[in-house]
Amino acid sequence: METLNIGNISLTWLDGGVTHMDGGAMFGVVPKSLWSRKYPVNDKNQIELRTDPILIRKNGLNILVDAGIGRGKFSDKQKRNYGVTQESNLKKSLSELGLSCEDIHIAAMTHLHFDHACGLTEYRGEELVSVFPNARIITSATEWQEMKNPNIRSKNTYWRENWEAVQDQVETFENAYELTEGITMHHTGGHSDGHSVIVLEDGGEAAVHFADLMPTNAHKNPLWVLAYDDYPMTSIPQKQKWQAFAAEKDAWLIFYHDTIYRAVKWGEDGEVAASVKREKK
Repeated sequence: METLNIGNISLTWLDGGVTHMDGGAMFGVVPKSLWSRKYPVNDKNQIELRTDPILIRKNGLNILVDAGIGRGKFSDKQKRNYGVTQESNLKKSLSELGLSCEDIHIAAMTHLHFDHACGLTEYRGEELVSVFPNARIITSATEWQEMKNPNIRSKNTYWRENWEAVQDQVETFENAYELTEGITMHHTGGHSDGHSVIVLEDGGEAAVHFADLMPTNAHKNPLWVLAYDDYPMTSIPQKQKWQAFAAEKDAWLIFYHDTIYRAVKWGEDGEVAASVKREKK
């Protein structure tokens, strides 16, 4: 498992499963001749997208950023449609760190699309139960309302199976929420109306988790937004805002979906100046 320290904040990437989504959808109107130079694509025009939660530890807290795709939540048809080649091994990852799901204090949900939220619940027999029974589940109020009341478009990604069993654990916020000193969620909108980024600052160091505003390193260009974005004209200025913040702070950018990098810093020339690469097994 890859790790990164931001001052006294430790980050560890867990194994939350793998999807393969259409490259055209993931890069919107950007021509394949451009985006395929920056991110690998298979013969089905799919790109590999990890769904790997980030375990953040500070002040005795175990904070999980998003929850992976879980296990046993997809039909065979869904596995084909979403290119699921591996379900979550999150419990195994936690065990290797001497932890269990009961040790998670906070699940910080950048948004609640199925590829981020399926890991919040699991089947025990025919019943769905919480995977992290002792955790406070934090998400924006806007995201939580759409999760419970999806529209004709969003009902394909906001699943009842992912929220009903955990609704008593959910806490919401409007604009910003400090998870603990130096770790704050900020509501951005864009990818979804309730989408959030996470900013980490400690000991003069910083990191920004753009979540699905910048799902991979190849989405660095502010104009390279997803066809899946509900509000692309919100995504663009939000990417610009938080990229400017990251540049000012010389911050790491950290990823949930990227199959190549866990974290990067870009130099003044726009090239990768420092990185934490994913160890391929």
